[in-house]
Amino acid sequence: MSTTPMPTSDSAQSPPLWPDFADNHPLSQFHGKLDSILAEASHDEIYGITLSTASPFHRNLILQKFLRASANDVSKASAQLLSALKWRKSYNPTSTVQETFSAKRFAGLGYVTTLTSVPDSPNKKDICTFNIYGAVTDNTLTFGDLDGFMRWRIALMELTIEKLDLKNATAPIPDFGTGPDPYQAIQVHDYLNVSFLRQDSSAKAAAQKAIETFQAYYPETLSKKLFVNTPWFMSWMFSTMTVFMSKATASKLKAITYGKDLSLDLGPSVPKVYGGQGQELSEMSETLKLE
Repeated sequence: MSTTPMPTSDSAQSPPLWPDFADNHPLSQFHGKLDSILAEASHDEIYGITLSTASPFHRNLILQKFLRASANDVSKASAQLLSALKWRKSYNPTSTVQETFSAKRFAGLGYVTTLTSVPDSPNKKDICTFNIYGAVTDNTLTFGDLDGFMRWRIALMELTIEKLDLKNATAPIPDFGTGPDPYQAIQVHDYLNVSFLRQDSSAKAAAQKAIETFQAYYPETLSKKLFVNTPWFMSWMFSTMTVFMSKATASKLKAITYGKDLSLDLGPSVPKVYGGQGQELSEMSETLKLE
């Protein structure tokens, strides 16, 4: 069974099928709660999938992500899905991708690109978001308006979700603990020229808000999160912190001291500045509308 989420022309012509599962399977139990969840949320879109009208395969795709995020705890998965749907109804995150943001605040700060031949990936191609925090010239300007920053950051996440193209997914997501989810993106945070000794309070508040938002409303969307151009002591701190994390969470996080070493984790298609053979991010990536 292929785990690459890029559909072939043949698979696009016939609806993809999900393997059969027993009545006591977590997916079956989750399906039993779905109608009441959608009714309470009064909203049915998530990650570009409309749950009320989607094929059984694509409903399973979304439910499986929430199950994996909760280690197959159906009650927790149901509560998180309900919360995410309510938030999406009120915030309308899909509309953010079409908005225009301030170039003074966000130029050069975020890119979404496609990488090939990523080591240990189940996919031929992977979507990767780059957050270039060294491009920030004024912390107050970029992060001071927290709501405005989060609107931009959520738009970048929604652009990433679009590129995952879940509507055209053809391979099932394995059950929790049995294999990787091929429909996840990679995230890179570049801290070149960013001081860790005197962190700006507005930048810290923005980082915390982003973490809380994505953990709550975007489960199972990231395969790994790499922090590059970090001081050596950050790598030591990460090693210490991972002792207290689950194995699954710890495996997704890594601090890399030298930017050119990023290619060791993400392969040769990253830009040359990261040790690869790719073009500059501004040439090989998409970004949000700025003016």
